[in-house]
Amino acid sequence: MDRRLALVTGASAGIGAAFCRIYASHGYDVALTARRAERLDDLAGDLRARFGVEALTIPADLADPKAPEMILQRLAVQGRGVDALVNNAGYGVPGGFLDSPWETHEAFLRVMLTAPTELAYRVLPGMAERRFGRIVNVASLAGLIPGSPGATLYGAVKSYLIKTSQSLHLETLGKGVHVSALCPGFTYSEFHDVNATREQISRSAPPWLWMDADAVAAAGYAAVEANRPICVPGAPNKAIAAGVKLAPDAWALALMASQAPRFRGKV
Repeated sequence: MDRRLALVTGASAGIGAAFCRIYASHGYDVALTARRAERLDDLAGDLRARFGVEALTIPADLADPKAPEMILQRLAVQGRGVDALVNNAGYGVPGGFLDSPWETHEAFLRVMLTAPTELAYRVLPGMAERRFGRIVNVASLAGLIPGSPGATLYGAVKSYLIKTSQSLHLETLGKGVHVSALCPGFTYSEFHDVNATREQISRSAPPWLWMDADAVAAAGYAAVEANRPICVPGAPNKAIAAGVKLAPDAWALALMASQAPRFRGKV
């Protein structure tokens, strides 16, 4: 195929679906993967009709250890390599660390940490050989601020994605491969519906903190094209990230402790 291919995880809604539309609008074929096959098929049909590109659907659950290899094998059978990878699939586990069984945390870590790392590892050799590649790891503003009570592993995993993106950015300099971590704050998507925190988050977070998924994805696309290792979209999010850097660790941690109950629906 003459067209490049973008693989987007968590493609059925929100930021993932927005990335699919952006890459298709720039002439990429798109491979969509998520758990909900019907949603993927609907989006794929829209992409074909609107942009005239090939849209491949691969239903998969990244909590399955075999899923990353299976996804790439499905593409390889069709003679396709991955030119752009958007590691977007994700969710949050609400509550304290001991409020959920280990199996819940284990699945979360496979989806949020192991799968994106494995996908990047498996597609990078081909990108380096072709001297072209784009990897966007959708992290979060949560990865740039201190941890807070509740959703215990979320910020830690997002911080990992940021650090890994920075390292890969440096390792691939001059090889035609760009790597960026996208660090959005509150984004209009299904994220808070999935973990049943929509009501309390909507009460606690003012409207000016929220961004549209399309705007977030557009910022991420621009960042990886410019080969910026970190992208924090939106002026409020940039201000928060900068303020946390300047504040002493003890102050920042105390602030997170004082604000966390608001976002957990305790006050």
